[in-house]
Amino acid sequence: MRTAVVVGAGLGGLAVAGALARSGWQVTVLERADRVRPEPTAVVLWPNGVRALHALGLGAGLDAIATALPDGGVRRPDGHWLVQPRPTPADRMPVVVHREDLHDALIAGLGDRVELRTGVAVDTVRARSGERPAVGAGRHLVEADLVVAADGTDSAVRRQLAPEAAVVSSGSASWRAVIPWYRAPRLPADQPLGGEVLGAGYRFVAASLGERGSSGASRRGGIYWVATAAGAPRPEPAETQLALLKRWYAGWPAPVGELLDATEPDDLVQQEVRELRPLPRAYGFPAGPGGVVLLGDAAHAMPPHLGQGACLAFEDAATLSSLLRESRLPDAVQAYDRLRRPRAATVVRQTRRMSAVLQARGRLALRARDAALGTINPRLLSSAAASAAQWRPPTHTP
Repeated sequence: MRTAVVVGAGLGGLAVAGALARSGWQVTVLERADRVRPEPTAVVLWPNGVRALHALGLGAGLDAIATALPDGGVRRPDGHWLVQPRPTPADRMPVVVHREDLHDALIAGLGDRVELRTGVAVDTVRARSGERPAVGAGRHLVEADLVVAADGTDSAVRRQLAPEAAVVSSGSASWRAVIPWYRAPRLPADQPLGGEVLGAGYRFVAASLGERGSSGASRRGGIYWVATAAGAPRPEPAETQLALLKRWYAGWPAPVGELLDATEPDDLVQQEVRELRPLPRAYGFPAGPGGVVLLGDAAHAMPPHLGQGACLAFEDAATLSSLLRESRLPDAVQAYDRLRRPRAATVVRQTRRMSAVLQARGRLALRARDAALGTINPRLLSSAAASAAQWRPPTHTP
């Protein structure tokens, strides 16, 4: 029986662990935290991420918890429409999912071939020719045929195998929250959710997690919003951060103010927006009978402006799972590297371009941005969004 060690029990790590287990692998998942607990926020999945989850055998579970995200257009802080809402073809429409619901679906898909160990801080990796791949936590070494590094932006595995990839700040911070339905304001029909408002270095996006009153045992409902602001994360308590958000976004068009007023400090999740510059030189490192691969943010952490972080992680998992079913293990590691590096580089490049657009400041820069946005559909703000809708899991070894 082939064995794998997955470092990290985030969305990508759980997805690949379950996929390998369903293919007959014995999998050990090592998680640094003492508990595997997702953030109480949500995630937007574009069609590529949805297809990847279907390829991983998780489509039925996703359909039960996902809500379609219609095009809500793009506005300025004064309410002026930069891009009017337009119908979105079904094959290009993203969905929004509560992270806790998605986490539950991934946990349910692990099966009995997965051993989950928490409180294990991996600090070393072995990827040498002639020896089985392994990771170490203190004096304890765990060997396997394959090691999957899904341990996030600050990946300890990546730091040793690809030290050239540095974690840097993108120059902004984000705040996310889910307002449960029992506290969510009732919004008029002309106050769209799913759209975004762009200011000078500021952005606000909101989406509905299902219909009010429709949440059941398998779905957590409410209104999800994300606010992004140029600058460093705030060190103040959550109460002060919420007060700052209300001041920064005062006067913005509805429903921005209504949603901030309905938010409680405990709802807030603040995060510094960080990325890898440059990207790792490789995503696959052959070793012994198998090798080590980088997956998700460990491989291609990027700003969230195109909503592709989780989608690419699921693409990684689906690609690796497909290759391992069809190829010898060392060949699959090399094929994974050949397939994923160009794909990730393209999406990261387009995301960085979008970051520059969204963080435009100054009168001339804002005029140029507004003129550009007014000529295109917000679902096609970059070629990355278009290519994302066309991605398909590999069906044969390249």
